[in-house]
This record gives sequence, structure tokens and C-alpha cells, in this order.
Amino acid sequence: MRQLIGSSATYRIAAGPQAHGFSLHAGVSCESHQRDLRERLCRYVARPAVAEKRLTVSAQGKVVYLLKTPYRDGTTHVVLEPLGFIARLAAVVPRPRVNQTRYHGVLVPNHRWRAAVTPAGKCA
Repeated sequence: MRQLIGSSATYRIAAGPQAHGFSLHAGVSCESHQRDLRERLCRYVARPAVAEKRLTVSAQGKVVYLLKTPYRDGTTHVVLEPLGFIARLAAVVPRPRVNQTRYHGVLVPNHRWRAAVTPAGKCA
């Protein structure tokens, strides 16, 4: 359990053949006037980690996930051991009490120029 918690805190996969891999997401954005894209972005952010309709358990006890679209190599399903599946889910759980938006450069909370470049003119 400690390994699963540690992997979740560092956004890494804890068990299985891809142990210690990273879980990444695409950078998605929209302009404030693009209402339809803003709604799509909100739906994207609020979606669950897996679509339950595409999740089954095989007769051998393995977790089978049907992909929405096949991979380039033709793969249509991902088959995982139950512990590997749980490890992948744990890897996408955000760390407790940590803001998921990361700022760099002058936008970090304590940068001396932050007040000059943010609309509110605040340092944090």
C-alpha cells in the first residue's frame, strides 16, 4: 500500500510492466469568448478516470478495458492484472492539498515580479 500511495504522490505507475512510468495529459485550452470550447474543456476536466461501460473482468480474472479508438498497431483492448489496474488508477489520483496547476517563472507565487504581471496585482 505504501508503494501505491508514493506512486500516486509522484504521478507514477506503481506496479505491473510499466511500473514507474509517468501519467501525462494533453495541454488543452480555449479563449474566454469560446463558450462551446469552454464547455468542452469543463466536460474534459470533470470526466471520470475510466469509462465504466468499457470496463469488464475476463473469465481469468483480468481487467479488460475496451479502447475508444484502436491504437495504430490495431490494439482494441488493454488487459491488466487487477493490481496493475489499481496501480494505474492510483497514479492519476492527485496529491492531497496540492494545486494541480503548476506555475513557472514570474508566475510562481513568491516571485518578486508576479504582482507586475498578474491582473490582480497580487503576489500569491
